[in-house]
Parts: sequence; structure tokens; C-alpha cells
Amino acid sequence: MTTKTEEKPVRVRFAPSPTGPLHIGGVRTALFNWLFARQNKGTFILRIEDTDVSRSEKKYETEIMEGLAWTGLDWDEGPTPPKAGQINNYSGDYGPYRQSERIGLYKKYLERLLAEDKAYYCYCTKEELEAERQAMLAQGLPPKYSGHCRNLTAPPPGKLPQVIRFKTPESQVKFKDIVRGEVTFDAALFGDIIIAKNMDTPLYNFTAVIDDEEMKISHVIRGEEHLPNTPRQILMQKALGFGEPEYAHLPLILNPDRSKMSKRLADTSLASYITQGYLPEALTNFLALLGWHPKDNRELFALRELIGEFDLKRVQKAGAVFNQEKLDWLQKEHIKNLTVDEVVERLKPMLEKKRMEVSDDFLKKIVEAEKPRLKTLNEFPDLAGFFFKLPEYDANLLIWQKESPAKIKNILSAVLGIITKLGKRLDRETLAGALAELVEKEGRGAVFWPTRAALSGQAASPDPLELAHIFGPHESARRIEIAIKKLERLEAK
Repeated sequence: MTTKTEEKPVRVRFAPSPTGPLHIGGVRTALFNWLFARQNKGTFILRIEDTDVSRSEKKYETEIMEGLAWTGLDWDEGPTPPKAGQINNYSGDYGPYRQSERIGLYKKYLERLLAEDKAYYCYCTKEELEAERQAMLAQGLPPKYSGHCRNLTAPPPGKLPQVIRFKTPESQVKFKDIVRGEVTFDAALFGDIIIAKNMDTPLYNFTAVIDDEEMKISHVIRGEEHLPNTPRQILMQKALGFGEPEYAHLPLILNPDRSKMSKRLADTSLASYITQGYLPEALTNFLALLGWHPKDNRELFALRELIGEFDLKRVQKAGAVFNQEKLDWLQKEHIKNLTVDEVVERLKPMLEKKRMEVSDDFLKKIVEAEKPRLKTLNEFPDLAGFFFKLPEYDANLLIWQKESPAKIKNILSAVLGIITKLGKRLDRETLAGALAELVEKEGRGAVFWPTRAALSGQAASPDPLELAHIFGPHESARRIEIAIKKLERLEAK
């Protein structure tokens, strides 16, 4: 059952500030907005809120768009929206709305509020405001602006305007939140809100109100941390005669100890998970389940499947605990669902950077063998590195239980003879049949353990039948010969 809206077209926005790395909480907000827009045949808008010039950086704006491209969350509107199929390959030639390019629009509305006596210039300095705050705290009062400049008819002598404030009505603000039900705030506790530093530097609460109206936003879906901003924005909407969008505030993402997950830690950024080799399918699946659950308690979803299942009414109020084990399980499941060819294509750029280049046919065989063991794509070079180059290893790795080096050497010599005889017919079944007599005589472990160790140089790897098939007769023989020489040196000690 999806959340349908008949009254007006669904138009939602993801509106991050480019002041730091894109946090996974922000990606979840983008995902929920995108899903709501897609299921209602609505519009998903990307709006960069970059009026904080001192903290905004272009690199973070680029990271936001690259992150959305990586996850497959395409936006529909902006000065230069992406073309069909372009979203998964961000190249910098399409973009979002930027508040820094809309200053003239905000100025028009600031002038209107000032002209209608709904806003005013405040001349109080930071030092005066801090003294006022401390006095209120000393009296046990919640600190707020006293309204000292609210009714001035002329500027105080020798003082310059510091900010522009909105005349906050002292009233109750009620609104219905899709997630939280009816919410009430007492605006008398707010004081007069700062909405701009000056005519050319508007602030977040004001610009968000203007943009939501101008862009005809129908639903504001955002994190719980924005809940206190909502009554302030509703009051400004009323003062300007704007309509009121519907609100849905998503639960906080919590650490396992239920503390709030920091937005400033590097390991909570989307870039960190991309670097670690997580799949976009796994991460979006995981984020969808952070604070929302489907009616049938299903857990594994492709992005497009979520469109039909997602329902804002099933978003929980309580904080959502980030479960790393759950993410890793989903990652493993999504890797399983990829074809060998799909894994190969995703690995190629990484392997090229590491100069681990082999033929596509050989790479497909390696992926087929290692795919069940992969947790992230980044593990592949370490897990499968021995396919590209035999690592140096201790001869004792070849010893099965308490067998002597001489006996293991004889077993490997017999395996070498069988592999050489089979030649190009070195498939799993043929090799297993050819080794059957030796296995019967010496025991499965005594044959398979040293053969696997000789072929991989690892304590853990796919089984030797698979390895021999992948390597082929020549490379398999070469590696077993190296193992036999190691055993001879061990025997001589």
C-alpha cells in the first residue's frame, strides 16, 4: 500500500548544504524523498543550500551529486537536470538548483517583509546578545531574544544593523506530521528569528521557506533534527501568505549504543562506504530499512522494488539503530544476486588501478570461485591476489596434520603426475576422478590440503579442484613444483 496524494502533484526536494561530506543520513533522506516521488509519479528536486559562503565548498557539492549518481537517485528538475541514463555517470555537465544563484529572489521577499513591518533590522551586537542570554539563564529562563529592536522607529545613534529579524507571533503552532502525528510548539519561546545577516545574505530558515513556495514543494521529508525548524518556517509561510506543505520527519540514525550518529565523522560519510567497496544496491536497501519496515517484514530489495513497497506511514518515530552486521549481510546477499559478468565489470576499474590485469575469461573464472566469499568488492584483490601472483609462503603450510614432509612431497609428486597427464582435460570432474585412487589410499585431507595450499599459497582459498581448473595444467604444475622444492628444503633441515 503506497502513500497516494490526490490533491496536488507530488513535488519533493533533497536540500543538502555543501559544508561537509555527504552523510549516510542525508542519503537516506534523499532515498525516502526519491521513493515517495517515484511511487506518486511526482518530481524529485535537488537543491543545494549554499548560502553559508564561508563553509560551503564546491568539492562537497560535487560529492553530493556523485553520491546520488552512485546510488541511482536521479533528480528531475534543476537548471540543467540529468538526461536519461546520465545519472549513473556524473560528469559535471548537469546540475541542481543552487541557493547562491537565487539571492535576488530572497531579497525581494526580505524587502516585502520589511515593508509590511513583519521583519526589522536588529542593531544588537554579539556582546549585547550574550549578556542578555546570560541574564536570562541566571533567572532560570529559557534564553531568547528580548525584542529590544523590534519597535525602534530610528536606528540607534552610532550603531549599524547586525541582522534582520522576523517578528515571531507569540502563538501556538500546530501541524500534522505524517510520521509523528499532531505536533505543537509554543512560538512564545522562540523570540524573533534571525532570517538574514543583511539583504544579500539570507539564512536557512528563510531561504527554505521561499524555495519551497517557489518550487511548489508538496511534501517536506527530512530528518528529525529539522523538527524545531518547522514551526518557525510555518510562521513565515503564514506571514507571506504561502501554502503549507505536508511534513514528515524521519527518525535519527543511532549508533549501536543508541547515541546519535555524528555527521562529521569520516566513517559515516557515503564516500567511506563507496571506498570500502559496498554495492549501491546493498546500501540503499540497508538505508531504506533504517526507520521503515515493509508490511511483510521482507528485507532484501532492489531499488526499483522499493518504489512499490515504500510507505511513509510505516516510518517509525523512534531512532533507527545502525546495524553493521545487517549491512554486511545485505551486501553479501546483493553480491550473490549479481551475475559473474556484473561483478567483473564492477571490479575492472579497481583492478586496472592496482595493475592486476588478466584476460576477461580468466577474471570470470576467478570471480566465479571467489564470489561466495566476497563481503565487499574491495576485498577481492586480497582474497584473489594469489590468482595473479603466487605469494611467498612457509613450507609448513603444506603439511597436513602430522604427516612428514617426505610423505606430503610424494603425494604432491603423484598429483603433479596426474595433472600433467590430464593436460587440457583439467576440469573438476575429470581431475576428481583421476585423483580418486590416490585419495582412497592416502585420505582426502592428505591429498587435498597440500594441493590447495600449493596452488594458492593461502591458509584459506577455494578447493583445489576449482583452483586447478582455473589455473590450467601449466600454471598448476608450476605451482606444485615450487611446493615440492619447498618440502625438499624442509625435509633437509
